[in-house]
Amino acid sequence: MMQNLNTLISSAISLGFIKLEPEIFVANNLNPKFGLRPYQIEAFARFNYYTSEYPNKKSPIQLLFHMATGSGKTLVMAGIILDLYKKGYSNFIFFVNSTSIIEKTKDNFLNSSSSKYLFNDVISIDGHNVNIVEVENFEAVNKEDINIVFTTVQGLHTKLNTPRENSITYEDFEDKKVVLISDEAHHINADTKKGKLSKDETEDIISWESTVNKIFKTNSDNYLLEFTATTDLDNANIKEKYEDKLIFDYPLKQFRIDKYSKEVQLLQADLEPFERALQAVILSQHRRKIFEDFKKSIKPVILLKSKTISESTSFFQEFVNRIKSLKESDIEFIKNKNEKGIFKKIFQYFDEKKITLENLIIEIKEEFSVDKCISVNSKNDSDEKQLIINSLEDKTNEYRVVFAVDKLNEGWDVLNLFDIVRLYNTRDSDHKAGKIGKTTMSEAQLIGRGARYCPFQLDDTQPLFQRKYDDNINHPLRVCEELYYHSAHNPKYISEINKALEEIGLKAPKMVQRELKLKERFKETDFYKSGLIYINDRVPYDRSDVLELPKELRTKIFRIKFSTGYISTSRIFETENSQNNIRSTKIYTIDSFGEPVIKKAINRLPFYRFNNLQRYFPKLQSITEFINSSSFLKDIKIEIDGGQDLVDNPHKEVQLKSVISILQEISEYISNGFIEFKGSTEFKSKNISYVFGDKTLNYSVNESGDSEYGKPQTNSSETNIYIDLSQEDWYAYNDNFGTSEEKYLVKFIRQAYQALKNKYNDIYLLRNENHFKLYNFEDGKAFEPDFVLFMKESEQTKPIVFQAFIEPKGDNLLLTDQWKQDFLMQIEQKAKILEIYSNKEYRLIGLPFYNEDNLKHNFDTVFWDKF
Repeated sequence: MMQNLNTLISSAISLGFIKLEPEIFVANNLNPKFGLRPYQIEAFARFNYYTSEYPNKKSPIQLLFHMATGSGKTLVMAGIILDLYKKGYSNFIFFVNSTSIIEKTKDNFLNSSSSKYLFNDVISIDGHNVNIVEVENFEAVNKEDINIVFTTVQGLHTKLNTPRENSITYEDFEDKKVVLISDEAHHINADTKKGKLSKDETEDIISWESTVNKIFKTNSDNYLLEFTATTDLDNANIKEKYEDKLIFDYPLKQFRIDKYSKEVQLLQADLEPFERALQAVILSQHRRKIFEDFKKSIKPVILLKSKTISESTSFFQEFVNRIKSLKESDIEFIKNKNEKGIFKKIFQYFDEKKITLENLIIEIKEEFSVDKCISVNSKNDSDEKQLIINSLEDKTNEYRVVFAVDKLNEGWDVLNLFDIVRLYNTRDSDHKAGKIGKTTMSEAQLIGRGARYCPFQLDDTQPLFQRKYDDNINHPLRVCEELYYHSAHNPKYISEINKALEEIGLKAPKMVQRELKLKERFKETDFYKSGLIYINDRVPYDRSDVLELPKELRTKIFRIKFSTGYISTSRIFETENSQNNIRSTKIYTIDSFGEPVIKKAINRLPFYRFNNLQRYFPKLQSITEFINSSSFLKDIKIEIDGGQDLVDNPHKEVQLKSVISILQEISEYISNGFIEFKGSTEFKSKNISYVFGDKTLNYSVNESGDSEYGKPQTNSSETNIYIDLSQEDWYAYNDNFGTSEEKYLVKFIRQAYQALKNKYNDIYLLRNENHFKLYNFEDGKAFEPDFVLFMKESEQTKPIVFQAFIEPKGDNLLLTDQWKQDFLMQIEQKAKILEIYSNKEYRLIGLPFYNEDNLKHNFDTVFWDKF
C-alpha cells in the first residue's frame, strides 16, 4: 500500500534524515513566552524539508496540517509565515469560516499588547526589521512588509466577484505569488465527503471552488496551507484527497498522551441545573485556593451551557439572583449529596484550612457576582466582548462564568476553563444504534476546547505546558490539571459522551489506577531506614569562563557571493564596465570595512543589543570592544565573491550587506549553542526513605504503543512477562506497571541476582516513578532514569556501595533519547561525592540503554564488566 506524505516524512525523521530543530530566525522572531513545543518544532522541520528538499513536491504547493485543538496551530502559522517571508513571500491571505475567529486572529497577529500576540517585540529577518500589516489588497503594498488580508472564505468570494473600490480583485494575483492560509479548514471539505449538504455547506463549496482554488492556481509558486483539528481522515474520499498533502498528523489522542491537555472527568448528578452549577462554583473556588496555596495567580473559569438562547438568558438571571441570596443550607445540600470523590476532598480541605461555610459564601458572592458573569449568545455581540472572551486568562480580566449556547464551538482558545456545566438533559433524537449523535459529538468537541492545558509550574525543572501529576494523582494540584464536565444523571447520555470523547481521542478507552507501594518488609530494612541515594542538582551556568567568540567562528572564512551584475543594478555604484562579468574573490577582515559600517550592521540586528550580548558574554565591557577586539569581531574573515570591480573595491552597501549576513550567521550559531544551566558534577546524598514512597498512578492501557504499559508484572493473566515480584526481596515495590522494556530489565536483574549475591548484599532495584531527577552535565536538561540498582560489597572492611542508574528504552526512542545514554555513560567519571564515610565508600555508575532485542548484549557485557 502506498504511504502518504505524513508517513514518508515520519520515516525520514525516524532514520535521522530530518533534524528536528527550528530555524533560529523563526524561533527568535516568535513570542518567547510561548516557547516552542517538540511537536511544533517538528511541524516547522517537516515544512522546511518539504519546501527545500522533498523530491516529489507538486506545484503550486497545497499542504494540510492536521493538529489537535489547543496544540498552537496559530503559532505554527506565524512561524511558517516568517519562513516563507524569508523565501521571498510577502503577500498572505488568511481566511476562515467565521467572522469571530477573524477578529481573534487579527488580535493575535497585529496587536503587540495582546497577551496572545504571536511575535517578538521586534521582527528582524536578514538584518532589517519587518512589519506585519493588515491590507485590503496587494496593489500598492510594501514588499518589505508581511502583508495579510484577513477574511472569511465567503467574504473573499463576495469581494472578488462583486468588486468595489480598494477591495481585492482577481487582477491582484496575475503577477504576484501569494500564500493562502485556511484555518478550521475542515469546512472546505464538504464537497469531498460527497454526502447530503446543508445550505451553508453548499455555499462553502461554491465559495471554495470558484474563489480559493482560482486564486491558488493563478501562479505555480503559490501556496495553499490548510490547518484544522477535525478533518475526517477516516473518510475514504478525504483520505484520498490528502494522500500527498497531509504533511503533519498530530491528533488529539497523541496530544493527550503527550500530556498537553487536561484530563477530562465526567460528573453526573441527579440535581437541578442551579445545584449542578453550584457544584461547579464550589469546585472552581477550591481550585483557585489550591493555586493560591502554591502561589499561582490563576483564575478558574466556568462555562454554563444551555440548549437555547432564551434558556441561557433565563438561567443567567436565576444564577445571578440565587448566588446573591446564597445560604449555608445551599452549600450543606451539596455537601450532603457528595460524601465521596472530589467533593469529599474539597470539604475536607475547607475544614483543614478552617474555612467556614459562612466565609465560603462571602467569597462566592463576591467572586461570582453579576459583574463577573458574561453572556455570549447574541449574534450581535461586540468585537470587544469577543476579545474579553479570548482574554479570560489575563490578570485584568475578572470574569468567572460564561453563559453560552453554541457560539464558542470553534475558535475559542481560553486555557483557564476548568468546568463545563450542561444545563439541559436531552439526547440526540435522530441517532442510530451505535452511532454518536451530532449534538453529542459537538459537545465532545467543546470539551476538547476546554481541555487545553492551563500552564503552570512550581519550578523551572517542571514542564510548563504539560501535566505533571499523572504519576501522583493524590497531589493537591492534580485537580488543576482536570476539566470537569457536569451533567444531569443520565447513564445513556454519559455512555454516549464517553464514546464521543474516545472517538475524538480525548479519553482513553481504558483508564486504570494502580497503587505502587513499597513492600512492608523492605521498609523494615536498615537500607531503607538509613540508606542513601546520590543525585545532582541543576545549577545556573554563569558563563564567566566564556571570554570570546568560539574559535571556529574566529578562524572561519565567511563567503559572501554577489551576482556579477550586482553593480549595474545598484544606483549608488559607478557605471558598469567591461570587467563586471569577470568573477573573482578576495578575502577581507571585517575591521577593514571600518567601525561605522559594522555599527550600522549591528544596529539592524536586535540580537546585538548590548544587554543581550552580555547574556552570552558576561565579561564584555562594550559594543566597541565587541567590534575592535580580536577575541570577537576584529579578525573575522570575509571572502567576497563577485564581479572584479565589486571584489577589488567593495562599496559601502556591499560591505554593509556582507557584514549583516555574517552577523546573522554568527548570531544563529551563538543562539543555537546557548546553555543557561548545567548539571552539577557534585552529587549530594538524600535518604532513601525521603525520596521513595507510595504513589497512585494513572495509566491509559494499550494507548502508548506498548501493550505492557500499565499492566502488573505480578499478574500472569495480564502480562506476557510474568514475575511474581511479591516473592522477590531484591525488588522494593509491590509491582511493576512499566513498558515491555522495563519489564524485561526486571527479568534481567532477576536472572542476574543469584550470581550477584555471591559478591554483594543489600541488593535492591527501585523503580523511579517521578521520585527523583538527574540533570545532564552539558545543558542541565532534566532526566528521570527508570531504575536505580543498589548493591553493597560483602566481606569487605570498607565496602563499596554501588548505585547504578538504568534506563530501558524502546526502539522508537533510541535515537531521540541518545543524549540520555551519553549522560549516563559520563556519570562514573564525572560524578563527585564530597561526603566521606569511615565505614563505606559510594560509587555512582550509569549503564547503557537496555533494549531486549537490539542492545541486550551490549548491556550484558557492560553490566558484568562493572559488577
